[in-house]
Amino acid sequence: MTRAVLSLGSNLGDRLAHLRAAVAALGDTVLMVSGVYETPPWGDADQPAYLNAAVMVADPAATPRDWLERARAAERAAGRVRDPERRFGPRTLDVDVIAVWDAAGEPVLSDDPELTLPHPRAHLRAFVLRPWIDIEPHGRLPGHGWLTDLLNAEPLAGDALELSPRPDLALESTP
Repeated sequence: MTRAVLSLGSNLGDRLAHLRAAVAALGDTVLMVSGVYETPPWGDADQPAYLNAAVMVADPAATPRDWLERARAAERAAGRVRDPERRFGPRTLDVDVIAVWDAAGEPVLSDDPELTLPHPRAHLRAFVLRPWIDIEPHGRLPGHGWLTDLLNAEPLAGDALELSPRPDLALESTP
């Protein structure tokens, strides 16, 4: 079995619907879903605000590459178009594979340029760490440390203050 943390983000179109569709596409692999946060754009400020969330998923047969393919399929379904000229530009849906653990619970490490694990910039992104803390309060980013320590460290402390929890928005319906 592999377990993974995926980061979801959207800042074009019906942002919440795109996040919900990604969760739905992951189906019964979803173990937990974070709250939704509204966040300023990262890396390229000339674009609308994002909605971000994190999802913990598990599948006994999934490889790290499978998680990447599922992420890309969800992006394609949301109509994502990659602009090679604007790396951190706006998007209908962005699904990043942040970290993967094997059946023994050991972190999977990869330096594959297409799937670097853990995600090489996750420790620098409050919009990844804060939602992840929702679903794993005592979580650790492999190779970097405790999520809460990373979120409270400079330079992220300022970024974390710019995240707005959106308790009025839910990714999953409650029975």
